[in-house]
Amino acid sequence: MDSIIEVKNVTMNFNLSKEKVDSIKEYIIKLLKRQLHFEKFVALDNVSFEINKGDVFGIVGLNGAGKSTILKVVSGILAPSEGSVSIKGSIAPLIELGAGFDMDLTARENVFLNGTVLGYSPDFLREKYDDIINFAELQNFQDVAVKNFSSGMVARLAFAIATVITPDILIVDEILSVGDYLFQEKCERRINDMMQSGTTVIIVSHSISQIERLCNRVMWLEKGHIKMIGKTQEVCDCYKNL
Repeated sequence: MDSIIEVKNVTMNFNLSKEKVDSIKEYIIKLLKRQLHFEKFVALDNVSFEINKGDVFGIVGLNGAGKSTILKVVSGILAPSEGSVSIKGSIAPLIELGAGFDMDLTARENVFLNGTVLGYSPDFLREKYDDIINFAELQNFQDVAVKNFSSGMVARLAFAIATVITPDILIVDEILSVGDYLFQEKCERRINDMMQSGTTVIIVSHSISQIERLCNRVMWLEKGHIKMIGKTQEVCDCYKNL
């Protein structure tokens, strides 16, 4: 099968300050005096894998394993310290939901703002506006500032905008855990529809049952390394026995 995503020898390093600094002023003074000491934190260490077109690829691991970091590298939000990522096709990344919103603007205004950031034309957004609002179940909140929304409402709006078209690749970071049970089911149905249309999906979730339900392949990350990669049930069974 043709790979749509190829991750080769990716390493991601972050520099973490070793000192406790109580204010920005103190931080700047120490920085100018070269009194700040950093230690290197390796979030991903020489990670390589391929994802084929049409795969629903799950990523599991404990907090701090590198799951969200690999999603940001694949979606182009972060450039890897070393290694390369090759992508064939369009990406709809559902990462850090609401990060592309202006919280002072209304839901209506954010549909056009966020949709434009995702590459949709104003005409397309006008045509799809009702579909987006209806899917997000925000008919009564279209002209309310998003800063007054719950996290679940923000997630619903972000999901509805990002999935109004069928992208080649959908990247989902814990979104399905936000919102009520009925909306989670609705998101799963839309993802299933996309899978039927051939969209490649990458999902990070703390819900192993969700991963088992949706994915055909799974990667288990542990402290920035690939612990295991393979068929869903094999990897999930080992992970559950951790």
